[in-house]
Amino acid sequence: MNNEKILKKKIEFYLITPIFVSLFLILMCGALYFVDQRAAVIATVAVVLVILVELLVYVVTKKAVMPTLISFSFEQGQIQKELLKELAIPYALLDTDGKILWGNKLFVDQVGGGSKKRIRKNISAFFPQIGTEVFKAKDTVNMELDLEGMQYVAELKKITFHEIFQDEDAIVDPKGGDIIAFYLHDVTELKKYKQENFDQKLVAGLIYIDNYDEVMENTEEVRHSLVEALVDRRINMYLSSIDAIGKKTDNDKYLFVCQQKYLPQLKDTKFAILNEIKSINVGNEIPITLSIGIGSETDNFAQAYEYARVAIGLALGRGGDQAVIKYGDKISYFGGQSAGTEKSTRVKARVKAQAFKEILESKETVLIMGHKRPDADAFGAAVGVYRFVKTLGKNAHIVLNEVTSATRPVVSGFQGNSLYGDDMIINSEYAISKVSPTTLVVVVDVNKPSMTECEELLDMASSVVVFDHHRQTNEIIENATLSYIEPYASSSCEMVAEMLQYIDEKVKIRQQEADAMYAGIMIDTDNFLTKTGVRTFEAASYLRRNGADTVRVRKMFRSGIYETKQLAEGIMNAETYMGFFAISKVKPDGSDAPTVIAAKVANELLNIDGIRASFVVTEKDGTAFISARSVDDINVQVIMEKLGGGGHANVAGAQLANTTDEVAIIQIKELLETMYKEGDL
Repeated sequence: MNNEKILKKKIEFYLITPIFVSLFLILMCGALYFVDQRAAVIATVAVVLVILVELLVYVVTKKAVMPTLISFSFEQGQIQKELLKELAIPYALLDTDGKILWGNKLFVDQVGGGSKKRIRKNISAFFPQIGTEVFKAKDTVNMELDLEGMQYVAELKKITFHEIFQDEDAIVDPKGGDIIAFYLHDVTELKKYKQENFDQKLVAGLIYIDNYDEVMENTEEVRHSLVEALVDRRINMYLSSIDAIGKKTDNDKYLFVCQQKYLPQLKDTKFAILNEIKSINVGNEIPITLSIGIGSETDNFAQAYEYARVAIGLALGRGGDQAVIKYGDKISYFGGQSAGTEKSTRVKARVKAQAFKEILESKETVLIMGHKRPDADAFGAAVGVYRFVKTLGKNAHIVLNEVTSATRPVVSGFQGNSLYGDDMIINSEYAISKVSPTTLVVVVDVNKPSMTECEELLDMASSVVVFDHHRQTNEIIENATLSYIEPYASSSCEMVAEMLQYIDEKVKIRQQEADAMYAGIMIDTDNFLTKTGVRTFEAASYLRRNGADTVRVRKMFRSGIYETKQLAEGIMNAETYMGFFAISKVKPDGSDAPTVIAAKVANELLNIDGIRASFVVTEKDGTAFISARSVDDINVQVIMEKLGGGGHANVAGAQLANTTDEVAIIQIKELLETMYKEGDL
């Protein structure tokens, strides 16, 4: 358009210039009459001849020049129109409401099926994804669209149209001065090749036998080779079904590589090998379980292998018998329904105790903390670590911001006790002021940063150690110097009690400390009724030898009359759901530890015949607290994890912020129904 204006001005200049020159010559001739009449006459004759020649040339050439100019303009317009019509991509013009004004041949063919009448509509009739807000956008808008199996990237660009669009092929006239240019770029083939390229990427996987040592110990020696052969055969057959290349790297470890396109198949079958491997029984008393870690969607295979290592670590940290896929920052879990098998060996506890001791040698101060609203297990484990540290001659402090009814009976034995001083238990503010380059932070009974008593300490301290017995979730304490997470343990107190037995120095546990740790085990196991193993009783026996009194501890946690009434009310409010779930709620009126009452109600509900899992909700300060308990094969940790919580296979919980107890119960029911339909329960 700008080129046409320039051309027009040039033509006007060429036509007007001779006229101005002629007028100038006439004026010169008139002036010459006052100087020399003879010369003026000669000049006048010459000027007249020049003007006559100009007129003659204009008249003669006009017939040839004008048609040429008109033809040029016409040809230019035709070329542009034909270019638009024959443009290699679908192209259309829309008004600001999205109505199609005009479309080129390819647009009519692909969108309108070759019919101009068919596209006398709004563009959203063909592409519902295009909303009215797109037409109001000032900048160019790009979006992905689908039409009859074809995939496009659409570009919508607003342009100002000063003159109303006129063309014999126009469908309708635009309403105003603005129109929208609409381009469709066919990316069907491109996406197809991208998907093929993505599908052919290599995925790294690791398979570990969770309980190899335990299975072999409980199987006759003559059958060991048979068990190994059957496990190898099942795993190799499974890998062959996805065209994977597998390599056995150890007695209980496998590495495999497959293409990305097989992952959906593994997900759809929920890693059937997890259940298939359990059917192997040639005299082994313990079912064999596997953990699978897969790393995918990476730029290179080395990174995929690193993701697989992280994934297998998560699978083992969550109790095994499950598959974990890590792709980028996302993690997916499959399986994990079994409660896991107790590890009879205490080698790991000894190794971790020695590693912890080595870390302490270079530290001056140790800050120990559990989770928010700590329970007896969190505080008892903190006391055990406190004794571990003090035995090595280091300064130790327990970070505790709030003393609730769940910990008050135990904490009272340390507060105001001259044997421990006033700085044994400190708050977060004071703990932060104690941080230095030689400070070590120890986290007990929790492995989620957001749930710790003082999350700021994790970022401030140069070294962090984690001791916990809960299954790991996506949120973990990163870059921990030492991490000892044992989902098979009944409690954190059990783990710490075992570690105390492996210090070279003679550890002298005081009565208050033994009581605190024994209380942690007793509370977390519901008086040694749930999640107890041989090592649980061994730890309790060790604490008894060091002064723990079962009667004294039991008296500490006796319920008051009001709490007993709340417990009875919670049981009375219970309802059965789907035939084998018990759901109830309790009012935390007057209680500073509502989860304790909820947990007691949940435990009691399991005594009802036919109930396989119980869920009790209590609401406090706008937050709904859920306590979940189970027996048999129901894994409440997996259920609570979907609500943002966690725990163990038989003991778990969750917190729902800004949620009432009624809404929480509805969410629990919907989740149970969904998981049951999908076969996850």
